[in-house]
Amino acid sequence: MTLTVDERWDLIEKISKETVSFGKYRHTLKDAIGELTVKPLTGIPIAIAVMYGFWSFFGSFAGFFTDGFFCKLFDGYWLPWLQGVFPGGLGNWFYAIMVDAGHTENGILVASDNCFESFGVLTSGIFLAIGVVLPAIVAFYLILTFLEDIGYMPRLAVLIDTVLHKIGLHGFAIVPTILSLGCNVPAVTASRILETKKERFIMMTLLAIFIPCGAQLGIMQEVIPESMGLVLVYLLAGYFIVGFVLNKIIPGKSPEILIDVPPYQMPKWSNVGMKMWMRVKHFFKIAIPFVLLGCVIVNVLYLTGFIDWLANVLAPVLCVWFGVPKETVGPLIAGFLRKDLAVAQLSTIEMTKYQMITSVVLVSIYFPCLATFMMILKEGWKELLGSVAVLGVVVFLYGGLMHLIWILLGVA
Repeated sequence: MTLTVDERWDLIEKISKETVSFGKYRHTLKDAIGELTVKPLTGIPIAIAVMYGFWSFFGSFAGFFTDGFFCKLFDGYWLPWLQGVFPGGLGNWFYAIMVDAGHTENGILVASDNCFESFGVLTSGIFLAIGVVLPAIVAFYLILTFLEDIGYMPRLAVLIDTVLHKIGLHGFAIVPTILSLGCNVPAVTASRILETKKERFIMMTLLAIFIPCGAQLGIMQEVIPESMGLVLVYLLAGYFIVGFVLNKIIPGKSPEILIDVPPYQMPKWSNVGMKMWMRVKHFFKIAIPFVLLGCVIVNVLYLTGFIDWLANVLAPVLCVWFGVPKETVGPLIAGFLRKDLAVAQLSTIEMTKYQMITSVVLVSIYFPCLATFMMILKEGWKELLGSVAVLGVVVFLYGGLMHLIWILLGVA
């Protein structure tokens, strides 16, 4: 027999009255802290402070290792060494794919002086994966694992439950949302904890469109640090706007949250280390091969002239409706394999600050990366086709709206 949500609560209350006995309660410091973090008046400022500390550590940690160590290693030693020993040299197609395609100055093909611009498999591919993305992933998962193990995440779910109900979800949806900031793939898997098909569909769709993964965040932190906040504002606004609309048009109910809130506790560092290793190992197995494959595919498409042809075909949409250069078609293709790869490629295209913001948002929302695409497919063809349909409408309308905002502000 299937019980309704109200009948479940009635049964829980009846069982608890018959089985639970209450002893003398001692209010401890951990209890007091726990109460402060779930009451809106105190919990919201605490949550803002936690997220600010999370972001500050993320940026500082990733920036320290990327700028302070890996950039110097790859740009100062690895790139010059490969340019000197790899056979072929500038102008050779295999050299262009593997090491450096170079760039033109005054009609002369010259070598790149940094791994961001070289875009070879052995230069940009390895540098992006190891030098930029890996520090960002380690920083993100370290803090996330710490917050999980001390018991803060369930309290954050309770705190944000009312807000998420406005978009057809309940508070526990914050878990896959935050997981998605590390990687969309485990986040889509985590959305299965939501009880109804409506919730799972909304959650997977919002994750695929509006939540950038940790790899993409790391690249954004490196190439557009001054505009990153505005990009995230656009994505966050879209998350709630589209979620609100989907909640109104998709039939079904969103049940109340039922979650165990454990007491605060000190984390076991062995557990933290084990979780960190599992998540970083997943990055090495999934992300790095896709980054390297993406470099190969995009370089081949450039060398064959396909990218230039497609850019000319799509120029009316890209330039007129979205207000971005037609050359962004290359990163959009790369984004299907890896969004971080696409954002890195955007940094090599000459455009204004506002075109760059629009381009990064478009890369973020236009299509999930291949790994996320396959995870949604596992949930079913209907879910995938529904998400793709929502995505197509959102990209067209949201990208055009961004361009209109820049025009009205007089900066486009």
